[in-house]
Amino acid sequence: MEQLRQATTRMVDAGIRRMLILAGESTWSSQQVQSLVRQLPGDWLWVGAAPELPLHCATTALRTLLGREFQHAVFDARNGLDAEALAALAGTLKAGSWLVLLAPAWNSWPLRPDSDSTRWSEQSEAIPTPHFISHLQHCIQADNECVLWQQHQPLKLSEFPPRPQWHMANGAPFDEQAAILDTLLDMPGGVAVVTAPRGRGKSALAGMLLRRITGTGLVTAPAKAATDVLAEHAGDCFNFVAPDALLANSEAFKADWLIIDEAAAIPAPQLRQLISHFPRVLLTTTVQGYEGTGRGFILKFCASLDTLTRYTLSTPIRWAINDPLEKLIDTVLLFDEVDVSTVAQGTISLQLIEHNREAQPSLQLQHMYRLLSGAHYRTSPLDWRRMLDAPGQHFIAANCGEETIGASWLVEEGGLSENLSRAVWAGFRRPRGNLVAQSLAAHGGSPLAATFKGLRVSRIAVHPLRQRQQIGQQMIARVKAHAQQAADYLSVSFGFTDELWRFWESCGFVLVRVGSHREASSGCYNAMALLPLTPQGEALTHHEQHRLQRDIAWLQPWIDHPLPVIGCEEATLNSDDWLELAGFAFGHRPQEACLGSLNRLLLTSDMPMNALRGRIQQHLSVEILCQQWRISGRKALLNVMRQEVQKALEKLDEQQCIALKNALLQLQFFH
Repeated sequence: MEQLRQATTRMVDAGIRRMLILAGESTWSSQQVQSLVRQLPGDWLWVGAAPELPLHCATTALRTLLGREFQHAVFDARNGLDAEALAALAGTLKAGSWLVLLAPAWNSWPLRPDSDSTRWSEQSEAIPTPHFISHLQHCIQADNECVLWQQHQPLKLSEFPPRPQWHMANGAPFDEQAAILDTLLDMPGGVAVVTAPRGRGKSALAGMLLRRITGTGLVTAPAKAATDVLAEHAGDCFNFVAPDALLANSEAFKADWLIIDEAAAIPAPQLRQLISHFPRVLLTTTVQGYEGTGRGFILKFCASLDTLTRYTLSTPIRWAINDPLEKLIDTVLLFDEVDVSTVAQGTISLQLIEHNREAQPSLQLQHMYRLLSGAHYRTSPLDWRRMLDAPGQHFIAANCGEETIGASWLVEEGGLSENLSRAVWAGFRRPRGNLVAQSLAAHGGSPLAATFKGLRVSRIAVHPLRQRQQIGQQMIARVKAHAQQAADYLSVSFGFTDELWRFWESCGFVLVRVGSHREASSGCYNAMALLPLTPQGEALTHHEQHRLQRDIAWLQPWIDHPLPVIGCEEATLNSDDWLELAGFAFGHRPQEACLGSLNRLLLTSDMPMNALRGRIQQHLSVEILCQQWRISGRKALLNVMRQEVQKALEKLDEQQCIALKNALLQLQFFH
């Protein structure tokens, strides 16, 4: 312990943080934590499900602490390791801190079921994650700044290399910050964004700006607790207003500047509204993968703004350059950015990548993940874990010599039993996983859609300097050939843009569904498309395509983006409509999935159906309808609409209605 105290003192002087791994039985590691807390003064934040220290936080709630700082922390990974939470915790630690990682016995760790896997493996039970844990162990053992303490072995600290004295920030801006500050203070109007990894002084810069502007400024953020650093640097100029309060009454909050801290955590539609009310706006956000939407902020939101000035900060402020903890986290989770300035030219070869039998993930799989994370706004460490250890994953790489320039990632879906698929269609069941397969059943027109086997294109990316060379189409063609005997169709779910749709259409996909709500992360409507591989897949694709064509006239008014669908006008109810209306009336099928059949019912029936006609035909808001008909809220309004459909079906054909109702209610009992 004396060695550890001395090492900690030197860490404070050098301005660095390190990781200490305690690997062994739970009782032993808990005892060592208590000893560490007694020996080393600090905040000692505990992150995990069963806290053993006064200051604690669940891994799921760690995002609320971003923007705050702590001295020392314990991360409990003895039953499971949430990689995103581990990285986020590292970003909150001050210089001179230890991140103490509690792990099971070192040698058995890779084979132990990991409770975190239930979030991303689409399995009902926890599974072992040998590839990721072996990768983590390799990174730890290859890092001579990391301290591994195993039970039944003495604590040994290596001879750490000497480091120069570190000088903590004194409140004055560093060179990078000062240059950006000067530019912002002269900005006549518009939107500026400052992005950087954690610890680079984005929030401090925003606080300094508030102190120096001549006019007035407001601060907003997903959580006020995360603006501590900004408030410290802004002093008396700090004035916080929550995003929902700003949006609810923007006229009451006028200012020369609006500063939005951690802007990527606010949905894009809300961000656009917030920006529109202020002459000058500064957005700050982190772009590392554990923030989830940080990359999407750059790829989607910033690209959608006509005038935007972007700045980046690279020099760490809260700790020294080459900080061991940051370096370790970057290595484990592949946070280092891909150099896209050069790329190999020449003929490509396509390769099917299977999980190797060795514990360590292949270098090629690491290159593919980096390529995918650089191109996709949703890719995060959770995907890295899924790629390494989740069952049913397939990969195809496009290689040019030794370099990977294209990557596609495929996920097996479907194969549910007939009764479970019908129960999903009716809205009674939503088992884990099977994104497109379940959506085809839950939102589509075929109760048996989830019984067919699909292969979903989860991610696809081509190096920016090799795009528009049909490499993406070649990978999809290779996927098609690979999947011909194993799946009924290929599928893709994507945020609809005309450009993206042109790509998928060129690959042979058929558009079968477009949602009526924009996604918060991308600002786009979710679309699904299929490429059939078997006669069964062909029949399913044709059925869903025809359904979309029948419904497009009623779906399009809910979507403010023209869709490339040629409608076929049909106002009469057919057997598919009757089945769907029964699913709405007697099951839990959502209104959005039944727009076509509901509209055809309103044209066929002479019953009043006031709530349904108000919502579906007149597009009245939920609030107006609830007020008009004295209904207590959204859920109650939906129940009223279901009851109206029940009565209309009974009047049209009571016998058919009863038969459908009895068959449908049986589906509640299937799992």
